[in-house]
Amino acid sequence: MTGVLPSQAIEKMLENGEITVTEPTVSGQIQPASLDLRLGKVAYRVRASFLAGEGQSVADRLREFEMHQIDLSDGAVLEKGCVYVVPLMEHLALPGDITAVANAKSSTGRLDLLTRTITDGGAEFDRIKPGYHGLLYAEICPRSFSVLVRPGMRLNQIRFRTGQAVLTDKQLTALHESSPLVDGPAVIQDGLGFSVDLQLPGSDLVGYRAKPHTGVIDLDRIGEYDPRDYWEEVRSSDGRIILDPGAFYILVSREAVQIPPEYAAEMAPYLAMVGEFRVHYAGFFDPGFGHDAAGGAGSRGVLEVRCHEAPFVLEHGQVVGRLVYEKMAEVPDQLYGSGIASNYQGQGLKLSKHFKV
Repeated sequence: MTGVLPSQAIEKMLENGEITVTEPTVSGQIQPASLDLRLGKVAYRVRASFLAGEGQSVADRLREFEMHQIDLSDGAVLEKGCVYVVPLMEHLALPGDITAVANAKSSTGRLDLLTRTITDGGAEFDRIKPGYHGLLYAEICPRSFSVLVRPGMRLNQIRFRTGQAVLTDKQLTALHESSPLVDGPAVIQDGLGFSVDLQLPGSDLVGYRAKPHTGVIDLDRIGEYDPRDYWEEVRSSDGRIILDPGAFYILVSREAVQIPPEYAAEMAPYLAMVGEFRVHYAGFFDPGFGHDAAGGAGSRGVLEVRCHEAPFVLEHGQVVGRLVYEKMAEVPDQLYGSGIASNYQGQGLKLSKHFKV
């Protein structure tokens, strides 16, 4: 098989010991094209973010950078602006022909919770070499809100693939012609371009900006927090806003996106030449996202935007990122949104699931 491995293949990897766990897997942990990773029982507060580097283990580097350990067993607060490393409950023993890539889950990214996966000998975040045998760790840096975490919480996810299955622009154009991927003209160049929507129908509300001084968010509390305590509304009457350096925004794509069941996609940031801002933390789009057959009928992409260096004018319709499509090795047994209680199917402008609607 060549392509992204589906849920049924991930189940076989667990059965074969290519993925091992310190605690039994839980319902919903296996997604259509990825596996949720769970926090272990201890967090290490470290002086700085790091990569293990060739020939070195994360444990060795922790001895170098660790400040103190935090027991997560009864819940603990990870404070805004600090960096933590948490061993995960999942370990890998990958065959030589399987690579992996990790990313933050959607709700994690929407809280501006920078979460990346690191490995022994790793020279890149979130990228796991073929044949990797060893532990997985989450590096966690809350950027806007302090968060309360417990063992077993799922902040990031991992996707497995064999071979090279990224669609070329020509293949992507053909796919769009046979099964429309967006609800308007497709801008295809090194993937499917998407733009920001700053003219939402019937409202001048175009997004949210994180407040600088807020309370703690318990990641187990769903639909319980008042958005007004954590977010400022961003409004525009002329289709433009000015991004402030260091501020974090939730915006939405102008395009309603579809991911057919035979494909998966990953959101990639647009070239820095168009503006000094980052447009996402969470990047996986599962098979069935926004797809009619899975109850989607097109879903907007939520943009997690952080501006760097200088104030920047963002205008309606400006291209801010792109979706890179990959072929699935097989159609998954389950699709995003189809009977698996997916939180963001059919979404528009939407905060994370922790906030009241």
